[in-house]
Amino acid sequence: QVQLVESGGGLVQAGASLRLSCGASGRTFGLYNMGWFRQAPGKERSFVAAVTRNGGTTYYSDSLKGRFTISRDNAKNTVYLQMNSLNSEDTAVYYCAASLTGIHYYNSRFGDQNQYNDWGQGTQVTVSS
Repeated sequence: QVQLVESGGGLVQAGASLRLSCGASGRTFGLYNMGWFRQAPGKERSFVAAVTRNGGTTYYSDSLKGRFTISRDNAKNTVYLQMNSLNSEDTAVYYCAASLTGIHYYNSRFGDQNQYNDWGQGTQVTVSS
């Protein structure tokens, strides 16, 4: 089990950028594939981005590709989400999550929330227009 704590959310104007961070406890962070999800008001939680355990492969929601970038630093037990050109539709609570799913299966299941074992408490991002 790994404990996850998100940070970096806040209130920004449309067009701005934010970088979210997710710090993990423990010495096994490098064993986990990591994902970011978000839940907008009145909507279900949805996939944003994911990165494999060694950082070698990244995945994105088709609608966010090009604006959002996921990365990780295993030496710092941290995964990041760089968000650019934010708009009001990006307003949501953003969650990071950790998955122990094997890499071959994860490659086709990275967007499936059921593949993630541990979740952070979320960080609010609000974009004003």
